[in-house]
Amino acid sequence: MAKPIVKRKPEPPCVYIVDDDTGVRESLAWLFQSVGIRSAHFASAAEFLAHRPADPRGCMLLDIRMPGQSGLQLHRTLRDAGVDMPTIFITGHGETQAAVEAFKGGAFDFIEKPFAQQAMLDRVQAALKYDEQRQAVLDRFFEAEARLGVLTAREREVLSLLVEGFSNKEVGERLELSLKTVETHRARIMFKTDATSFAELVRLALIAQSNEKK
Repeated sequence: MAKPIVKRKPEPPCVYIVDDDTGVRESLAWLFQSVGIRSAHFASAAEFLAHRPADPRGCMLLDIRMPGQSGLQLHRTLRDAGVDMPTIFITGHGETQAAVEAFKGGAFDFIEKPFAQQAMLDRVQAALKYDEQRQAVLDRFFEAEARLGVLTAREREVLSLLVEGFSNKEVGERLELSLKTVETHRARIMFKTDATSFAELVRLALIAQSNEKK
């Protein structure tokens, strides 16, 4: 019997604001609320790390310089932990070197203080759209791996050869199996993965393979 496929329940998209300036945090939260964008704000890197969701989605707004752990240090900490949300750094005038360092570390964008509200909204909406597209790809990987994860080692061997374009007979010859056994494996693979067609099965296998190569 096929195992049930359990899909993760993602966090809703959110703009995570980390800035030690109370006025900046509150004005940004109001700005995003006014256009229906969900946000959460934190006064320090430590406060964010203590309360961040396990699987955050959306984007981050990080003040590049804060007491304690800086925005750059927090960004590195999160990336090392596998959290890869698009991050927009808030920089002061003339902090060119810090902005360059942020981009080298994988920042999505940066914006200088003082910033116009529309400029901020444009950057944040671009980051949210990017994360939505990136998460859709990751979700396809997750679904493919979950559906293929129920297969036995032998079934994976059979599937791999079928995806390469070998016929049932050729698969049997390569694996020293009878044609009937290969056909049985193929039917079980279709059932276990809940694939409605062989084309769908191939698509799942190719998605999983592309993820393994990353």
